[in-house]
Amino acid sequence: ALNATPRPLPLAALVALRPKQWVKNVLLFAALVFSSHFLSAPDVGRTAVAFLAFCLLSSTGYVYNDLQDVEGDRNHPKKRFRPLAAGEVSSTGAWILMALCTTGAMALSWWLGWAFTVVALAYFVTTLSYSMYFKHHVILDVMFLAACYIWRAAAGAVAIDVRISPWLLVCTAFGALFLGFNKRRGEILLLEGKQSGTRKSLAHYSATMLSEFQAVTTSGTIISYALYTVLSPTPWLVLTLPYVLYGVFRYIYLIDQRGEGAAPDETFLRDKPILVTAALFVTTAIAVLLIAPTAHP
Repeated sequence: ALNATPRPLPLAALVALRPKQWVKNVLLFAALVFSSHFLSAPDVGRTAVAFLAFCLLSSTGYVYNDLQDVEGDRNHPKKRFRPLAAGEVSSTGAWILMALCTTGAMALSWWLGWAFTVVALAYFVTTLSYSMYFKHHVILDVMFLAACYIWRAAAGAVAIDVRISPWLLVCTAFGALFLGFNKRRGEILLLEGKQSGTRKSLAHYSATMLSEFQAVTTSGTIISYALYTVLSPTPWLVLTLPYVLYGVFRYIYLIDQRGEGAAPDETFLRDKPILVTAALFVTTAIAVLLIAPTAHP
């Protein structure tokens, strides 16, 4: 194993599921919040079950991705410590983990209904397509990752049977592209030109090109969210726009000045200004919707 002190198998298996990345599935709660259904205990419960189902499905994708990239990850300064790359979880163990997670996720999805099951399967197919093929193709790799976020947003609405605004999906798409291309930029800065042997598509990106993509997706994210708030039945949601602006600018700052961004989940979870901004965003949104509860997601 590459780790000096190998982790116990149960802990290694848990780490292989990448629980830190489950934060991405919080997007499923967007429909619950923006539809003002957060006061409905049954809907809160259904969204929580949907969140768990997507956590299990996403973990299946992460384990499969790591299984495919074992050799490449061993040449990466950080990824070499992942359980599969470090030899702490065998390939057989990885397949067992995937089987357990997929079975649990499908059971929960079926309990939520056939419509949610269809969306969950669409997400699952998208994430596996990424791992099997599209992660090796420049631009398409990030676009398929963005599609996974769109499925998350849609799943949250389907779970509680509410209409979802097309503008929220557009904003989700731009936000995901923003994170994806900035992740690639963070990886390039981290590897300092030594991307050979790690992610194949990374060799086709450059810091200059990614800066241009960053500008486009930043504008798209901010404008689409602004339009979403202004055009919603509760235009006072525009009060949450400053938090989105600060969050986007803060993330760009962390990449350019702090060398962050290669692992967005870790960046979000350890950066206090972003955590405070997220808390204020949610608090303000809920306060506005309590005053004017006619909004839809």
